[in-house]
Amino acid sequence: MESSFSFGVILAVLTVLIIAVNALVVVAMLLSIYKNDGVGLCFTLNLAVADTLIGVAISGLVTDQLSSSAQSTQKTLCSLRMAFVTSSAAASVLTVMLIAFDRYLAIKQPLRYFQIMNGLVAGACIAGLWLVSYLIGFLPLGVSIFQQTTYHGPCTFFAVFHPRFVLTLSCAGFFPAVLLFVFFYCDMLKIASMHSQQIRKMEHAGATAGAYRHPRPINDFKAVRTVSILIGSFTLSWSPFLITSIVQVACSKCCLYQVLEQYLWLLGVGNSLLNPLIYAYWQKEVRQQLYHMAWGVKKAFTSFLLLLSARNGGPEKPRGSSCHIVTISHPELDG
Repeated sequence: MESSFSFGVILAVLTVLIIAVNALVVVAMLLSIYKNDGVGLCFTLNLAVADTLIGVAISGLVTDQLSSSAQSTQKTLCSLRMAFVTSSAAASVLTVMLIAFDRYLAIKQPLRYFQIMNGLVAGACIAGLWLVSYLIGFLPLGVSIFQQTTYHGPCTFFAVFHPRFVLTLSCAGFFPAVLLFVFFYCDMLKIASMHSQQIRKMEHAGATAGAYRHPRPINDFKAVRTVSILIGSFTLSWSPFLITSIVQVACSKCCLYQVLEQYLWLLGVGNSLLNPLIYAYWQKEVRQQLYHMAWGVKKAFTSFLLLLSARNGGPEKPRGSSCHIVTISHPELDG
């Protein structure tokens, strides 16, 4: 019981942080899209929304872990909660893939990028992404082999879903996604290096004498850096949970459920807290918008304090600051 309560406290803190930080990034992204109308920012906004929904989904589990009641959540309700958590996590992972592909397309086809990735295409990608995510999340509810035959509570992932479901997701989704990430990263790095070498040759030949340095290679390397950090955090967060789940399927005598549910699953969910922190630090648009928001809050708070102090000292202020006009007469001037 004490272990369950400690896990509930950790989960509660993680839930609050995930919702608060991602909600802040959502507001920043909405303001940035309103000002700049960038298609790529829509994918970052979708990632923040997906991570926020993960925090909302696991908030229902916090009450179960912290509750002292002996009555556990019903299996149907627990299955729906876990399906919603899985759907949101799948949407987050698929959005990271979409961001990686968007950056890859921008570097691979810089002249045709805005023709290919317009608002209609971005909207269709996001809509299709959420459809696939909910199909993945609610798949165990329709396939009996992915469900546990018995349910004893409390509500946890493996209390309702069989490790076969994680094995299927790993083989059909996670490992192919990692390979695709590696391909995108290597090709983007190669293209960025080629662009940098070409511009260095042009500068060395004097073709750009007196002109400013082209910012394109710098932007390319920034995109590669951001994608690589996202890939690294995604892989390090979820691979221990998925690999240990595969071991649990292969070794029927092993009992790894407590490690999976209280440590490794928590590590995977923590990726939803890393994503907004990565973008808040590495992406210029998000960083600038958060700075403007903080400056606006500070300015509004200062104005509120000044208004409050003016109201408190208002009636006495005119008396203390009143001035008297004194007329001095000089004999020579009067004469």
